[in-house]
Amino acid sequence: MHDHRRLGRELNLFDTDPLIGAGLPYWLPDGATVRHSLEEYIRAAERRAGYQHVYSPVLGKRELYEISGHWSHYSDDMFPPMELSGEQFVLRPSLCPHHAVIYRSRSRSYRELPLRMAELGGMYRAERSGAVGGLNRVRSIQLNDAHIFCTLDQVADEARSALELIRRAYRALGISPTRYRLSLAGPGGKYVAAPEKWQRSTALLAEILDRSGLPYQAAEDEAAFYGPKIDVQVTDGAGRESTLSTVQVDFHQPEQFDLHYIGADGAKHRPVMVHRSIIGSVERAVAHLIELHGGAFPAWLAPTQLVILPITEAERPNAEALARRCLDAGLRAEIAGPDRGSLGARIREARLAPYQAVIGAREAADDRVALRLRDGRSLDPLPAADALTRIGALVDAHSTDLWDGAGS
Repeated sequence: MHDHRRLGRELNLFDTDPLIGAGLPYWLPDGATVRHSLEEYIRAAERRAGYQHVYSPVLGKRELYEISGHWSHYSDDMFPPMELSGEQFVLRPSLCPHHAVIYRSRSRSYRELPLRMAELGGMYRAERSGAVGGLNRVRSIQLNDAHIFCTLDQVADEARSALELIRRAYRALGISPTRYRLSLAGPGGKYVAAPEKWQRSTALLAEILDRSGLPYQAAEDEAAFYGPKIDVQVTDGAGRESTLSTVQVDFHQPEQFDLHYIGADGAKHRPVMVHRSIIGSVERAVAHLIELHGGAFPAWLAPTQLVILPITEAERPNAEALARRCLDAGLRAEIAGPDRGSLGARIREARLAPYQAVIGAREAADDRVALRLRDGRSLDPLPAADALTRIGALVDAHSTDLWDGAGS
């Protein structure tokens, strides 16, 4: 069983410091590379799916969260207000109020819908000190969030498309969901009191799951305060289950912010707000990936994709030339020369790298490399250009395979 807190430190991915504070990890260069690769994958997938990306501030006036309902239903999990020039500002616990304000910043027509708005943005939760740890529960969260403003007739297609985005991302990341959960309201006052809206949104989500052919379980008292949601659950090595991805249907906030669009009839109509997150928080996603892969990430996500191993110092110029070609090809490479020990020791040290390129005198003379794959396979020497082309194709495809099989 892998513990991401231990591995994250051993592999120099992230760390914490009491001077910064509990629940506020910082990312080291290799961890930042993993995070950047993950974020770029998500942004590209969203662009292809028709999302428009925005940036919004990480704080807002208290009034914003009073309108959204966060202040009355969620304030125990928010940081206290900051006074400035007689006004109160709050670190946001969610991105949806900002996106609602962006939507209503100008008049909208039915021709614009569905309007898919996405952001990889920061938000903050006032987690208690005893609850935070590693990357799973943090106070500063980078959320892969999006909100789709659409007509009621468009909700089902948009939610199903969001579930398909999640499934594709999981394939690229090597993640298998444990189960799908339909998260419902429970007893108590933490939920918005709007029975009709809850019934409509619950029925919609259940129909979406049924039509998608996904088995699911309903669970009370797991909903957001404004509506039910589909939660995609994953399990860590210790058997602990957590939510990674979500799809939600929200009738509450469009009403609170008086959102509307002009329909084909020339009248004002209320849009529905579909919340969705492909990987949830970047922190929790990386924690799960560290434990799932034991630090041996898929090649497209690995901090170092190719370790170049010149057998002697005589091959170092060839290794340096290959490293420059990797850089030009968009691949992440490093050189582990003979000054770092025997070839066997260097191979063991680079065991988490997807690819190792051994360059001896014969390979240097022919501009070839002898590739070793992380799974233990050793390939016959092949032209360096061919090796980089084939590795690059697998990386660009976000494949979990190390080699395409042809010519191995």
